[in-house]
Amino acid sequence: MNDPLALLQRTRRHFFRECGVGLGTVALASLLGEGQVRALSPSRDERFGSKPGHFPAKAKSVIYLFMAGGPSQLELFDYKPSLQRYSGQPIPDSFVKGRRFAFMDSFTKEIPKLLGTTRRFARHGQSGTWVSELLPNFARVVDQVAMINTVATDVFNHAPAKLFVNTGSTQFGRPSMGSWVTYGIGSESRDLPGFVVLQSGPRGPRGGAVNWGSGFLPSSYQGVPLRSGGEPILNLSTPPGIAPGRQRRALETIGELNREHLDATGDPEIATRIASYEIAYRMQTSAPELIDVGGETAETLKLYGAVPGVPSFANNCLLARRLVERGVRFVQLYHTEWDHHGTPGQTLTGDLEKVCRDIDQPCAALLADLKQRGLLDDTLVIWGGEFGRTPMGEIREHIGRNHHIDTATMWMAGGGVKPGITLGATDEFGFAPVEDRVHIHDLQATVLHLLGLEHTKLTYRFQGRDFRLTDVAGKVVDKLLA
Repeated sequence: MNDPLALLQRTRRHFFRECGVGLGTVALASLLGEGQVRALSPSRDERFGSKPGHFPAKAKSVIYLFMAGGPSQLELFDYKPSLQRYSGQPIPDSFVKGRRFAFMDSFTKEIPKLLGTTRRFARHGQSGTWVSELLPNFARVVDQVAMINTVATDVFNHAPAKLFVNTGSTQFGRPSMGSWVTYGIGSESRDLPGFVVLQSGPRGPRGGAVNWGSGFLPSSYQGVPLRSGGEPILNLSTPPGIAPGRQRRALETIGELNREHLDATGDPEIATRIASYEIAYRMQTSAPELIDVGGETAETLKLYGAVPGVPSFANNCLLARRLVERGVRFVQLYHTEWDHHGTPGQTLTGDLEKVCRDIDQPCAALLADLKQRGLLDDTLVIWGGEFGRTPMGEIREHIGRNHHIDTATMWMAGGGVKPGITLGATDEFGFAPVEDRVHIHDLQATVLHLLGLEHTKLTYRFQGRDFRLTDVAGKVVDKLLA
């Protein structure tokens, strides 16, 4: 370049883009070698579309019913006659010595006392699964379910515990399970995101969007929240006065500019940006049609207890079925207000009864509807929260239960899971597992296995290290497999 003025106008970006043997090309080659840059054009980008796993899968899609706040297994599933018998007596020191809980002050003022439940339990189905009176509809479908009474985690505060269940880590910036799944096997839907999030309850889950974020994976793998009423995604609709042809031409022009930039830099986020524009354009038609449940039969709406246009957990369960029908890979529903410490709004009486009424009929309906449509065999349904509750009472305005990491109850159904079983047993008070402990990393490994993914091989190199959902732990729980 002979013109000094022109040379001064060259930017650092120009240098890296045009230097064919310089640092930019070396860096790009390094990224390609680490598998971080998937392709140089969206038409060849394997992030979009379905991909084979490591071996044949039992499940094609996941519906994860996340009960945010930590449901009390002792009020719902883990029946403990001894806890009833010794209710009100101090728990033996051997159980709690050296242990930490979320609110230590409530346990150090006096020796914590055992708290029996006031709920009646009964065995249901041919499996004889214990379920309390709070979930009468769910009790009728227990033979389709694998109950896991010994789920253990590492974290006893809400936001980091949710993060741990969803990402396998308490550190921000790690990909969520839905992101790992869509990274591993993509999605069969071309008109909807591969990973969709639906929320219900009076507020969102603690921690918010990091629970469904893509972390260091390309942002095309992050969960996309859909609203169950009104506009599915804010600002999705075409602005007034913009004709379809004009919008299409604008997208084509933007796409051409982005492709030029992609070819020059190899930045994988540009491929994500191109695909985001395209899927947003298609979703202007597909998303409104998706959330309009008015086309469902009266019998289906009654089955779920769903009311068209009224946001609710029931509507979200029906939307989840509609999403997996359309090829969406991972659907996660969050329903809040499961934190029952005994404060106003968090009682083990009326407040627990309300949240159980919110979810009981829709959960049972979802399993029945999926089965009737032939979808349950390859749709994995998961139910659970971020931790369990203590068998000791916590005295506040009313008596409640503290957070507990040693054991919680979750259930799974469909998608290659053995139906009608109860896995794991806890001690006489329901404090800790005595048989078949299942850690969160084990659960994550099992979910990936059912989707045809080997959890130790589903990795992504970032900052010089191969990361995975299960970190350096986890084993597949073979007893859960059909």
